[in-house]
Amino acid sequence: MPAKVISVVPRLRLYRGRSFAFGPGKADLLEHIARTGSISEAAKAMEMSYMKAWTLVKSLERGFTEPLVIKSRGGHQRGGAVLSDTGHKVLAVYREMEAASRVATQDAGVRFNGLLKP
Repeated sequence: MPAKVISVVPRLRLYRGRSFAFGPGKADLLEHIARTGSISEAAKAMEMSYMKAWTLVKSLERGFTEPLVIKSRGGHQRGGAVLSDTGHKVLAVYREMEAASRVATQDAGVRFNGLLKP
């Protein structure tokens, strides 16, 4: 039976002072909004309530100089949501940071596995 190895999965959370500003959940929500064109559909895809998703989007509006999500009203016309240019930039920078952190921890993860019992 092969030995189990440790996998390193960095989860970045950005803070502004003592307040939480951005992290994996908000990044995933933005990605789902970009893919589905809808806050409601993004919430469903994440198995999250619409109210929770809406609250997260509103918190992003308070934290950034420009809106990250551009919303259009629903009703009979079926509204929607798309990422603004700033939203795309924030998501891209966050994903770049995640990729860099995976690379930075890869070697340490290999060395850590060498210390485990077989």
